[in-house]
Amino acid sequence: MFRRRTFLRYSHHLFQPKFALDDGIKSIPTHELFQTLGFIKQSQSGLVHWLPMGLRTLNKVESIIRHRMNEDGDALEVSLSALSPRSLWKKTHRWSGNELFKLKDAKKADYCLTPTCEEDITNLMNEYITSYRDMPITVYQITRKYRDELRPRGGLLRGREFLMKDAYSFASNEEEALQIFQKINTVYNKIFQDLKIPFVSAWADTGDIGGDLSREYHYLHENGEDTLLTCDSCGNVSNVEKCESFPEEVGLHSGDVSVKYALSKDHNTLVCFYYPSNRQLSWNLAMDSVEGDVDVALKNESNETVLKTFERPEDEIMFSKVFRVMDCRINSRSNFPDFPLTKYLKSNFGQLNEVSLVAAETGELCASCEEGHLYGNASIEVGHTFHLGTKYSEPMESKFTDRNNNSNSIPQMGCYGIGISRLVGAIAEVTRDSKGFKWPSNISPYSISICGKNEQLVQETRRKITSQDVFFQFSPKLGLGARIKLSHALGIPLAIIVGPKSWPKVEIEVRGQRWGAGETWKQAYELHNREYDWQIISSGDNTEKHLVPIEYLTEVCNFLLRDL
Repeated sequence: MFRRRTFLRYSHHLFQPKFALDDGIKSIPTHELFQTLGFIKQSQSGLVHWLPMGLRTLNKVESIIRHRMNEDGDALEVSLSALSPRSLWKKTHRWSGNELFKLKDAKKADYCLTPTCEEDITNLMNEYITSYRDMPITVYQITRKYRDELRPRGGLLRGREFLMKDAYSFASNEEEALQIFQKINTVYNKIFQDLKIPFVSAWADTGDIGGDLSREYHYLHENGEDTLLTCDSCGNVSNVEKCESFPEEVGLHSGDVSVKYALSKDHNTLVCFYYPSNRQLSWNLAMDSVEGDVDVALKNESNETVLKTFERPEDEIMFSKVFRVMDCRINSRSNFPDFPLTKYLKSNFGQLNEVSLVAAETGELCASCEEGHLYGNASIEVGHTFHLGTKYSEPMESKFTDRNNNSNSIPQMGCYGIGISRLVGAIAEVTRDSKGFKWPSNISPYSISICGKNEQLVQETRRKITSQDVFFQFSPKLGLGARIKLSHALGIPLAIIVGPKSWPKVEIEVRGQRWGAGETWKQAYELHNREYDWQIISSGDNTEKHLVPIEYLTEVCNFLLRDL
């Protein structure tokens, strides 16, 4: 019995640092700091094992998301298989995706490990949705996803295996679908408010998932891979891939011009997008300029491939239709590339002038209000919502009977994702400082630590605290200073320091950051400082310490944790 109690008491030491922390934490990349402090362990590039400390934070984030999806999103939780058959992905033409982990079973049947579940959830709901009365409905899951990233990077920010909350909605008409889209975005706002870290939501490109409307959720940070552009007048925020801008004056670019060739959906028209060579073409803006009448399958093909696809017999080529779209920054004196067709009729040409075709840049005019200027911020994407329409329900042959007794109606869908493991990595990245992590109290692995070398006083302090969210299992090899430093590095908001010199009073050192606008703990202090014999030893940006008798420790800790 004695040995078992000793193992339980000291088992946490196995995953703690085997050395005293020095002052070089600031220079350690976040992914390495996670491993140094025993939150995770990388097994291969893009793959990690979650250790007890990290799993506690992961589970707390998951719990916040689950609560909001259940209570505010009216969503039903499911759990789908991680293996998805090839037949479903062939229906939506996504089996050829480069990032799918593919495998065969003993019967040589093809499967993939799911990176997302539009195919599987639609196939599942086809069994249950038969009437408009069965909708609207939203289902979600929290499970592991897999993506065969060629270059995993950023640790938890871009891995090959990750934990994700993915939700899917089904509605009987577009109006109903858009109402759900707005509802889930409201839920996402509440989730990110619960997590306390300041966030930004922005209109975004729908990307490979598809659909015609999407919104992203970001944390602003200099190490982010995304760029958000904000108007200083109307306040509109968009991902750079979705943002439209105009120059202060049109037609000032007199240098080289580049062209991107495309074909209309029926392949009868060659579409030529002309833009300054020193800028990046925005495919979204290009698509919008021709109202989407472009074969998107040729998006990533070279100009030579597009022209070859457009080839006509000699006697027909001169009658080919050509439509030119001119970015507003170029003019007739700009240096245009040679036109590839040598025989043509000018009457078959069409042209659209003064549209914006390139990715927006800081300092340009906002296209939404045409008054304010744009400024950019690097950011980390942590959530994304999509209105999908019938992009997946149609190829997956989803049908229901509508109010008019039409049995061939197709459900309108939406999908909504939050990368939970990515979210943990992002929060760590944007909140950490020179001492280590700095978690909000509701997702910190522990809310309180007890630091002391006198085991009897540590145990007595532990018994006085009613909360179970307390860490006190430090390695016996660590001295008092090292324990405090480790507690701060782990990001535990409050460190209780006990020792015989001050006993029965204990010191509370505040590590956490106050995220709210108000400081309710100060109100509590004004009301109770005499009753509790509660003293503020020091306060400031670097250190804040309180001294309180052991019998009032729980009450004071609860007051302090409210703002952290």
